[in-house]
Amino acid sequence: MKSRMVPRHYLSQDVFDREQRKLFRTLWVFAGLRTMVSKPNDFLTRKIAGIPIVIQNFDGALRAFENVCLHRGARLQCDPTGNRPLVCPYHCWKYDSTGAPSKIPLHDELYRYPEQERQGMRLRQFALRPVGNVLFINLADDPLPIEEQFDAAFLELLASSSNAYDSEVMTTTFRANFNWKIGYENLRDPNHVGFVHAKSLARSVSFGTAVDERLNHEGSRDLPPDLDRAARRALLRQFSVGGPEGTFKGEVHYDWQANVERWGNQDAYFNWLAYPNLHISTGDGGYSFSIEHHVPVSPGRTDMEIYWMTARKRAPYAYSSAVLTSKMHGSKLVVGEDIQIMEEVQAALHADGPVAHQGDYEGFNKLVERWYVDIIDTDHDV
Repeated sequence: MKSRMVPRHYLSQDVFDREQRKLFRTLWVFAGLRTMVSKPNDFLTRKIAGIPIVIQNFDGALRAFENVCLHRGARLQCDPTGNRPLVCPYHCWKYDSTGAPSKIPLHDELYRYPEQERQGMRLRQFALRPVGNVLFINLADDPLPIEEQFDAAFLELLASSSNAYDSEVMTTTFRANFNWKIGYENLRDPNHVGFVHAKSLARSVSFGTAVDERLNHEGSRDLPPDLDRAARRALLRQFSVGGPEGTFKGEVHYDWQANVERWGNQDAYFNWLAYPNLHISTGDGGYSFSIEHHVPVSPGRTDMEIYWMTARKRAPYAYSSAVLTSKMHGSKLVVGEDIQIMEEVQAALHADGPVAHQGDYEGFNKLVERWYVDIIDTDHDV
């Protein structure tokens, strides 16, 4: 069966713009970790679908606003993370937890806004939802309930596992030359591990690859191509999954693991995939975790933001940062192999290029494609 995805879905600026509007400004997407904004005046900043965002801690309450001052449009918070009040660095306008200017220096002398105008000043606020330690944001004026994007079992598993994250986090960003969808397709293709990662991941973990007849059928062309909203939402909930996917080929044990509170007790490689662009894994059965956030930058460019953390420490220990550095270098090898092959796929794309022939084991990707094309290539919404 040929893919529904044709080269323009990976190359076209128009398609990319539609994705930004119809997916990333509509769906719940990853915004950061709750532990990164745990203290009053902690903040983190992001840019999602072209919109600058700030998540700020106001005396324990987290709020998400457009990171743009109402006066001259400067960014309110300029660093990726930090601790300072929500104050514009340009003219020192200060904002409160409702997004209203609580202090405008020299207001009566210079600005003289009428009271009615000043009362109407508010930063644009966005819906923010913590799921355990993971923060999701929705940029829509009327966001869909998060339970219509992720099913209850997925939310419960994600909350349980992410509550085990330690607050010490190491991060980096890989700037890669591939379309964000290629990253998602690669993650849902366990068959590639034995080939792309033959000298790394495949030596220590075995991932079973089999045909899921249900997914293969639901993603086939035999079913009605036009879906109503209820059917689109039902499909969407199937795209985010989590659980054990790999078995270890040998014992995975290190001395540092005695210093942390392991999540769960299953010796397995766990993956969580939250559509559209978040991947979380624990490659050692709950002792440590990594997060991959695939941020679309352009049709042929994706920033891969990666976070590493162990499970929560029993008590501080001197070499915890060395453990995270080791984790970073170990996963850098595997991520680098993925980036290399995904960039090769992107480099081969051209407007008149061939359309992929999918095998029966690719039922999951077929299902996602069916939904994606129904959204992006029509006037349908999520």
